[in-house]
Amino acid sequence: MNDVFLADCRARLAFDLMANTWNPVVLWALRDGPLRPAELRRRLGGISTKVLTETVRRLEFNGLVHRRDCGRTAKVEYSLTDLGTTLLGPIEAFGEWAFRHGDEVMAAQDEAGRLRDLA
Repeated sequence: MNDVFLADCRARLAFDLMANTWNPVVLWALRDGPLRPAELRRRLGGISTKVLTETVRRLEFNGLVHRRDCGRTAKVEYSLTDLGTTLLGPIEAFGEWAFRHGDEVMAAQDEAGRLRDLA
């Protein structure tokens, strides 16, 4: 049997990349082109400078985001690499699933909470 979810398998690598809350959000925010850090933070909302920096560094380390220095002014911008762009389809599909089924998931959570409170 081919166990595709072993610790060293590539599927787990992909799941780990998407498991971080901000990774897919940052990738999606960069879909229309390069952004400077302040623009990216404004577009995302709710992310601290520290967490944004950690996230783009992690995405850069994994080959999904490119960091470009913008001359002598110490300004930078981030953009998707070709590899990062390949994740936009799966991220969009996951978002569509959440849109279609989010109410069901929240209802299940409410029911589980209600049952836990009764116990």
